[in-house]
Amino acid sequence: MEQREISIKLLADEHWWGGRVSDGLHMPYAAEHGFQASLGGDLLANQACPLLLSNQGRYVWSEEPFDFSIQDRVLHVKNDSGAEIYCSDRHADLRGAYLAASKNHFPSSGEMPERLLFTAPQYNLWIELLYSPTQEKVLQYARDVLEHGMPAGVIMIDDNWHEPYGTWEFHSGRFPDPRGMVDELHRMGFKVMLWVCPFVSPDSLTFRQLEPTGLLLKDHSGQTAIRKWWNGYSAVLDCTHPGAVDWIHRKLRELQVRYGIDGFKFDAGDPNFYEESDRSAVPNHPNGHCEAWAKVGLPYALNEFRACWKLAGTPLVQRLKDKKHSWEGDGLGALIPDALAQGLLGYSFVCPDMIGGGEYIQFTSVANNLDAELFVRYAQCSALFPMMQFSAAPWRVLDREHLGYCVEAANLHAKLGPEIVEIAEHSARTGEPMVRHLAYEFSGQGYESISDQFLLGSRLMAAPILNKGQRSRIVFIPPGEWSGDDGAIIAGPAIIEIEVPLSRLPWYRRVD
Repeated sequence: MEQREISIKLLADEHWWGGRVSDGLHMPYAAEHGFQASLGGDLLANQACPLLLSNQGRYVWSEEPFDFSIQDRVLHVKNDSGAEIYCSDRHADLRGAYLAASKNHFPSSGEMPERLLFTAPQYNLWIELLYSPTQEKVLQYARDVLEHGMPAGVIMIDDNWHEPYGTWEFHSGRFPDPRGMVDELHRMGFKVMLWVCPFVSPDSLTFRQLEPTGLLLKDHSGQTAIRKWWNGYSAVLDCTHPGAVDWIHRKLRELQVRYGIDGFKFDAGDPNFYEESDRSAVPNHPNGHCEAWAKVGLPYALNEFRACWKLAGTPLVQRLKDKKHSWEGDGLGALIPDALAQGLLGYSFVCPDMIGGGEYIQFTSVANNLDAELFVRYAQCSALFPMMQFSAAPWRVLDREHLGYCVEAANLHAKLGPEIVEIAEHSARTGEPMVRHLAYEFSGQGYESISDQFLLGSRLMAAPILNKGQRSRIVFIPPGEWSGDDGAIIAGPAIIEIEVPLSRLPWYRRVD
């Protein structure tokens, strides 16, 4: 097909963000560092958007996936789809470029997710229960939350609560009275979400019923596609088919009506589970199938996604991909850079990964030797995100001191909850990110390389500790007057050094 390609010479001190959220550690892309990525096919298990943004007020957009690289002070962008690549400039700065791109290509829907997701911690049972959730274990986890002084919030029952994949009915042995369980959770103050995915077990009655209807994805030969994923081999719903979308909505609404389920965690949908040669009701590429699955979640105020293509500006909760129980690499150190990337790609309703790390293979390998300090710093870093999510029970894996620090972080988030909701409402109205890079809000200050601080809205700033054993840090105070968590009043712009014992999460509020 026709190839579109552009080359943009970088300006002095120009930095770029965008593409894949999981490349956050590499952002901003600058002339001194070569970088290349392809947005077609493998999105590295997280969100992506066909958007690049510059601190010099320029942006690049295409409706289809593209490849890009920065080499020799030139940004190269190309695709093979025939879709036009837009380059727009004269928007003054990073914020101006983002707002122009948002207005032109992904204007906000004006809607936001369920408020409880912002006002209290979420409790996802994946790491704690893995593939063995039961009714009693779910209820006991919820009781323990309250017993240890943590706020009731959304509780998410993860994989294997159900009969074979695609059946979407509670397993009668593990959940003998699901309605009674949900009613009890509601009485305790929780709302309840269930994990779902687009897969259908091929040896199930559901598969035999669906296959003749044409609602399942077909491979290049026209046969029902069977794909390997992290828990076996399954058929895949063809979410470009209106009938398939209607079918999954009927299943989910039945769960809401029969059992009082409040919402759903929509997992999988990654482009690498699809192939270019697949046959679907509406011809599509792998990224498009990822987008089609994400659209299934739009009618549900209580939702969560990990993989997503486009759909910026919509009221979908976008969780960072499963992180490791580690300080560096794809662990705690990636939370802020990836969240900054999410915000700049239009995914405003950001949820960090599960506190302590949600990458279960690595987590379980160190389960008997967890780093309590790391667990606390994970909780503190998450507390000023739009959302925070526990899984591994801190009361089980931590001693009293470290547990206390996690409870403090959870209660700080709940205390700020009404203000966080106001920031979410502003984002829904304007399309502006909730989690903001300092360079987004304060252009011309040289903040482009700061990736260990972030703004929540325009007036709250977090400066957590991200390194083991660290008890002090440098904080960049932007222009304005700021009140610190320690009571200090600081006039910016300034650079200060502060003491940060394990009990402290440094955060600041702009007061002028």
